[in-house]
Amino acid sequence: MKEISIFWFRRDLRLEDNTGLSEALQSGYQVIPIFIFDADILGQLEDKYDRRVDYIHQALEKINAELKEFGTSLQTYHGKPLDIFKKIESEYKVKSVYCNRDYEPAAVKRDTEVKEFLNAKNVDFFDYKDQVIFEKGEVTKDNHEPYTVYTPYSKKWKKTFSPENIQMVLNHKNFHQSDFNSIISLKEIGFEKTDLKFELPTLESAIIDHYDKNRDFPALDATTHLGIALRFGTISIRTCVKFALKHNETWLNELIWREFFMQVLFHFPKVVKRCFKEKYEHIPWRNNEEEFEKWCKGTTGYPIVDAGMRQLNQTGQMHNRVRMIVASFLTKHLLIDWRWGEAYFAKKLLDYDLSANNGNWQWAAGCGCDAAPYFRVFNPDEQTKKFDKDLKYVKKWNPDYEKSIFEERMIDHAFARNRALEAYKKGLGEYNGK
Repeated sequence: MKEISIFWFRRDLRLEDNTGLSEALQSGYQVIPIFIFDADILGQLEDKYDRRVDYIHQALEKINAELKEFGTSLQTYHGKPLDIFKKIESEYKVKSVYCNRDYEPAAVKRDTEVKEFLNAKNVDFFDYKDQVIFEKGEVTKDNHEPYTVYTPYSKKWKKTFSPENIQMVLNHKNFHQSDFNSIISLKEIGFEKTDLKFELPTLESAIIDHYDKNRDFPALDATTHLGIALRFGTISIRTCVKFALKHNETWLNELIWREFFMQVLFHFPKVVKRCFKEKYEHIPWRNNEEEFEKWCKGTTGYPIVDAGMRQLNQTGQMHNRVRMIVASFLTKHLLIDWRWGEAYFAKKLLDYDLSANNGNWQWAAGCGCDAAPYFRVFNPDEQTKKFDKDLKYVKKWNPDYEKSIFEERMIDHAFARNRALEAYKKGLGEYNGK
């Protein structure tokens, strides 16, 4: 039996500039590339018409077609990763397994279990930094504690950065030769084909050059739409940062926010379930289910809130400025726990990423690290005047907006703001023992 190495694709669905894959191809053994449709993750998805699963599937089909040129193919599996590796280890003479690191608590636990099993079988397990420029403790305060405020983190990030951090890695194409196999079908893993059409992510200077001026105006469609590509690694972070350095610092800052939230999640995994600022656990949320349902459906009576939620429900996307508006509305106007909104976004967003979703929801609710102060309550009407004054975005996604304003507005802004301030003061006051 021939000795081989395995490369395990996860959040890095590309052959180019892939750190772990490059290392595997230099291992001295021929490489079998694999992908596991994780049954634990897929089992949590209630809607089997899931564009994200389809996106992954189409990205894998593209990789498989590219691998054919090198006389090999992608081996795909469906099950629990540990069970799959037990199966692979029994079928091949595996010398080493390579992958790129993931920082979410569940992924860390999964990788630890796989590594322990493989090591017990005398199989090496190597993981590499790939989805970030700086990970874990690479950007810390002078006393080596993790940052919990973005601005000093970003300054240190930039100070630590050097051109070496964006050197592209090369592949040597030392793949295991095999017959060309088709990948496992969506039907076999219990999912349906969707309307999503996978396209290779591209960096458009026409958008990124003006990103700082246009990004807050949802009707302009002037954002990069690279969230899903970064989430699943169909584009590398090094490619993006290299482009941002040449074209737009504001976009670079957004990429640094992504890494900021990732390192917060890594250092403070409690944020998955709890407020970063513990005292905010005392906020007396109202959690009215009927009001939450109106927010979900986009029938609050506030045109821009409803437009955002309808865009999300129809497409799996929502403009970032509008995400802040709808999150503020849910947590402040309706006094509904940020975790409800976070979970709804997790179901719907194509670019859902635990660290960013969690970080931004806690930011909106005032309970996260470096969050908006609790007394900041976005006025949806003022936000509309400022960022969608001609109502182009509202009209596109919420064409019956005029009717909703006069007949269905569920709560008055001034009343909601005062109620929110009182609730927050009460909760924080109780925490302080007042």
